[in-house]
Amino acid sequence: MDYEFSSLNELYKRVKPALHAKETEFHRLGFKYIKAIDIWNYLIKEKWLKGKNLMLSDIVSDIMHVESKNVDTYLKGKISKTRRTQYFEDKIELL
Repeated sequence: MDYEFSSLNELYKRVKPALHAKETEFHRLGFKYIKAIDIWNYLIKEKWLKGKNLMLSDIVSDIMHVESKNVDTYLKGKISKTRRTQYFEDKIELL
């Protein structure tokens, strides 16, 4: 049975249970900061970017077999490219 999706959003909704299962596995391994959306974004940007005619089974397999260290490295790379700034709150009382 072949599935066709009209958008990435539609595909995301379809594979969301697999993403949440992988998120749960990562949390058990100590990577509590990795969310399902991080796994999705990593695969979209790093694994599936040049993919053509991917089958749903291949996509789910990629989700279930992605390694935590790869997603962790991807997230750390994203953070290092983010402009960091300090926040000043006027309502904080100093001792």
